[in-house]
Amino acid sequence: MNTLTGAPLARSWLFTPGDRPERFAGGAGAGADATILDLEDAVAPDRKALARSTVVGFLRGAGRAWVRLNGIDTDEWAADLDALAGLPGLDGVILPKSEAGEQIEATAARLAPSTPVLALVETAAGIERADSIAAASATARLAFGSVDFCRELGITEDRTALLYARSRLVVACRAAGRPGPVDSPTVALDDPQLLDYDLTHAKSLGFAGKLCLHPRQVEATNKAFIPTEAELAWARRVVEVAGRSNGAAVRVDGEMIDRPRLATAHRIIQRAELYSGKTMS
Repeated sequence: MNTLTGAPLARSWLFTPGDRPERFAGGAGAGADATILDLEDAVAPDRKALARSTVVGFLRGAGRAWVRLNGIDTDEWAADLDALAGLPGLDGVILPKSEAGEQIEATAARLAPSTPVLALVETAAGIERADSIAAASATARLAFGSVDFCRELGITEDRTALLYARSRLVVACRAAGRPGPVDSPTVALDDPQLLDYDLTHAKSLGFAGKLCLHPRQVEATNKAFIPTEAELAWARRVVEVAGRSNGAAVRVDGEMIDRPRLATAHRIIQRAELYSGKTMS
């Protein structure tokens, strides 16, 4: 994985079934920041061992990827970790249905030191314990799994119904000093307008990435989580004017700019520079 877009900065996280090796190179080819080889939901129960062996072979060779494990409450979880530990191509693991910080630490303890864990939160218990999950030392980021969450609660995947859960993850990440969380995938694969709408909504709430189910979702996702030209132009004007004010509040485009707004402008510029490959000032 490109070091610029490791776990803290990755925007697009593209799933590929772990038993479909012919697709393993597709994530990088599509421009995804992170490729996920899935050992859980995308693999039928009678193909788990085959998928694990296939993924191990890929990561032991020249391949690189994240791997979504089977749940910690399954027999497959330990087998997955035993097989993956120490593989040179393992960028990190994703723990589904994460519900406590202790689960993240237990997962990391079975892997090579410093292997990051993306905590996929998909249950009511996980949402209510988001603080604990985000604070775990091995947690790289949080991600939201809305499909399983809706199924458990018996609700529809409506933005209003899911607002609390999404905001809970954003606040937990900020409180723990983690990057913004990764949003759940848009399951409608042939609806680019819905994808754009979902991306705009997620960004407005403080998410900083999205799970993707198809390569065609990657480009829009990457673009959505970098500053727009208008945002960057505003930020540069703010920094320029504020630089002449000796720390006092200033007026820019009819808006009063104080220290919090100036800090926002600096963050926008820094994020744009990170993704353009420039050196931060």
